[in-house]
Amino acid sequence: MIRLTDFLPVPEPSSTKLKFNMRAGGGGGEAWDLLMDDHEEWLNMSRWRTKQTNNNLGSSRYLLAWAQYYPYGPQYFIFGGFFKVTPIVPAAINAYGYELEPLPLHSEFIKRLIIKLERPIGRNVYLRKYESVQDQLGPEVYELAPDTKLGTFPGYQNVRLRHHELQRIIANDEPSWRDALSSVKGVYVITDLSDGRLYVGSASGEANGLWQRWAAYAHLKNLTGGNRELERMRLDLGDGHIVGNFQYSILEIFDPKTKDEVILKREAFWKQALDSRAHGMNLN
Repeated sequence: MIRLTDFLPVPEPSSTKLKFNMRAGGGGGEAWDLLMDDHEEWLNMSRWRTKQTNNNLGSSRYLLAWAQYYPYGPQYFIFGGFFKVTPIVPAAINAYGYELEPLPLHSEFIKRLIIKLERPIGRNVYLRKYESVQDQLGPEVYELAPDTKLGTFPGYQNVRLRHHELQRIIANDEPSWRDALSSVKGVYVITDLSDGRLYVGSASGEANGLWQRWAAYAHLKNLTGGNRELERMRLDLGDGHIVGNFQYSILEIFDPKTKDEVILKREAFWKQALDSRAHGMNLN
């Protein structure tokens, strides 16, 4: 086990707090979605100041911000940055009470480092002191995801993406992947690595080809692209099964001008060749 405080040392432990963000107030979005979109509300979640002192930054000079990574479960959080904290004067209560300045320390782990707490923290105290968080919540390093912005598109015949990699490519709008996938239509296969079952699909009518189709799968509020069998699996096994086990590859690509019926015939061929109807996840 790698302890969080061993992995992310800070210059002034006694003046540093951690904020475990879940959802934006007033019906706002999930913290993870706001972080991935670099939405202004992501910072606002940590800038808010209330009458409850245990949920305020108080005299802390630094902040480690986290977003609940709900696909894995309530006790998982992904790193959102290290900030210098400056209180707004005069003090604002039930309003934005702090300025947050992003600092370069540990910036290479933003949107990549996932920690796991010993247990869910509930919905009461989101802020914890750096010096005591290890004893209180037992956070450990769970995963350091690859930074997909560092990798260029490897060629259509070499695509083999786990779901968390697909998420990051789509969310970061990675140029080489976007250009390659949006310029072709195609037949693809999704593999459930937990049991080897296959789902064969196609991007035929989409304006932006495979990119548009796979963007639907990458969205954490969708994950199934509307497919009935995948949706049934999602309801039975949960979102975490899809995020943790699905892998995406390309079987064939086609010029964007190719007629839909040609691509659909090839999709039917691959379903038969891979027997994904009888022993996979295709229903038709």
